[in-house]
Amino acid sequence: MIKNFARGFAALSLALTPLAVPASAHAALPAAAAAQTFPLSYAIGQIPVAEENRAGYTRDKFRHWNTGLDPADGCNTRAEVLLAEATEAPSVAAGCKIGEGEWLSYYDEQEVTDPAKLDIDHMVPLAEAWDSGASAWDAKRREAYANDQDAAASLVAVTARTNRQKADQDPATWMPPAPNATCRYLAEWTATKLRWGLAADQSEIDAINVYAGGPCEMTVVHYTLAP
Repeated sequence: MIKNFARGFAALSLALTPLAVPASAHAALPAAAAAQTFPLSYAIGQIPVAEENRAGYTRDKFRHWNTGLDPADGCNTRAEVLLAEATEAPSVAAGCKIGEGEWLSYYDEQEVTDPAKLDIDHMVPLAEAWDSGASAWDAKRREAYANDQDAAASLVAVTARTNRQKADQDPATWMPPAPNATCRYLAEWTATKLRWGLAADQSEIDAINVYAGGPCEMTVVHYTLAP
C-alpha cells in the first residue's frame, strides 16, 4: 500500500505543488540528479528542439520487460508496474501471475479489473525516444529507459485501447481522450523528456505550449535526471 500511495501521490502532485518560478527564463538546469519542479510553460522551454529521425529504429533495440526493480520477486517490469498502480491489490499466483484487481486508466478514466486489458505505456514511446536522441545511446541505457520505474511518470498502466490508439505519437497528433487527463499527461510527457535528455520537434513544442499558456497554466512538472 505504501508503494501504491507514493506512486499516486507523485502523479497527483504534478498539478498541486506550489513553486517559485526561476528568476531567469534562461537559468541553467543543474547537473546533479536532484528533484526539479518547474511550471509547464518554463519546463517545455528547457527541451532542446531538433528534427526527428527514425532511421535504424526497431522495437527490440529497447529490451523490455526485464526483471524489474526486485529481481528476487519473480515479477518483470510490467507486473511490478501493475502491482504498484493497482487501486485494489490483485491476486498474485506462482510465477507472479497477476489476477483480478482494480486499476484506473487515467487516459480515459476507465476502471479496469482484468489486467489482461491493460498495457504498460511508455509515456514517451520507444520510437519517439529513438527519434529524439535514444538512437545515440548504448543498449544498456535503452534498457534502463524501457524499464524505468524510478520515476512515476515514465511507465503507466492504461487501457490497451488507448495505448494502441496513442501508438508512437506525440502530443502534436494524440492526446488522452479524457479532458481531465490533459494537463497531467503533458506534464508527465515533459518530465520524461527532461529526465532522459530527449529533444522535441517544433510541432510537439507548439502543441504543448498551446495548453501551457491556457488550461494547463497552473500545471507543474517534477523530474529528476536519469543516472
